[in-house]
Amino acid sequence: MIRPVRGGWSGAVLVCGKCSKKLDGGFGKGGRVPLAKALRKDLGLKKGRKAALGVVETKCLGVCPKNAVMVIDAARPDRWLVVPAGTDLAAVEATVFAVAPLPGLASDD
Repeated sequence: MIRPVRGGWSGAVLVCGKCSKKLDGGFGKGGRVPLAKALRKDLGLKKGRKAALGVVETKCLGVCPKNAVMVIDAARPDRWLVVPAGTDLAAVEATVFAVAPLPGLASDD
């Protein structure tokens, strides 16, 4: 029997684990923290389903950019983001959670 479990997430962000592993960190103070962990800490999120937002490290997403990490906002799965190592976390958060389209992306309207 399938039964639902309540989660506290208002959204989810997927971060490629293989990209993070290749960088051996790359974010946060000193550039030694993986992006998913750095985002959780910077946003002050609790662990697991009790968090306000889910930051999930996945398996390989198949794009594999050099010196960067792939990130997907689950609310907009049509937009995948390449986040270069060392990018300021405030800039990452502003881009990932932005409502306006990213510059350089063509609109379908």
